[in-house]
Amino acid sequence: MHPEWLSNAYLVADQAGGNAVFVDSGAPLEPLLGAVEQLGVKPVAILRTHSHHDHVEHEEELRRRFGASVERGALEAGRLSVRALPTPGHSDDMVAFVVNDEVVFTGDTLFKDAVGGGDFEQIRASVMDVLMQLPPDTRVLPGHTDETTIGREWEENPFVRVWRGVEPEGTEAVQVGGRDATLIVWSPDYDGKGKAWVRFADDGADVIVGGSRVAR
Repeated sequence: MHPEWLSNAYLVADQAGGNAVFVDSGAPLEPLLGAVEQLGVKPVAILRTHSHHDHVEHEEELRRRFGASVERGALEAGRLSVRALPTPGHSDDMVAFVVNDEVVFTGDTLFKDAVGGGDFEQIRASVMDVLMQLPPDTRVLPGHTDETTIGREWEENPFVRVWRGVEPEGTEAVQVGGRDATLIVWSPDYDGKGKAWVRFADDGADVIVGGSRVAR
């Protein structure tokens, strides 16, 4: 994990001595390179969830070192079977990767107890209509910090609970950038600063913003 961005990058192998893929490249490379050597695997691709700098920082180095291609779609590599699920909202190019129908790499769309910021309706659709349709026991490895599961986020993620209608929308009056708003949802987010869904009073727009922007 990157000490400043808290970005994750992953190495997924089908077996020792087999094929492997990287997922993103914004974290320190040393643990990943150590795992490649220890397992004796051949990295054949870099799965890029999206092109923000904190997820692609070491991409060129990995390409040069291993001759790995950058992939944004489905992939078969040995015993690894990868599906790509478009999940726009945080960015137009966001993709979640499902590997062997066991684990989903969600980039910056879904985190433990939070969701990504960006286009509100796209984020909601990507979370509820795409990711939450995966089996509950699917492991979720997000682009930042802690692992979770689809089932846990269905039951406990504050955004998902309100979108499901099992929790009411909040009513607290706040300000964001000097504008009056209602705080609909607050979550701890991965960086400890909080993530908020607010509704602006002047135009009724729903947005998801970092907690540091909310004056309570």
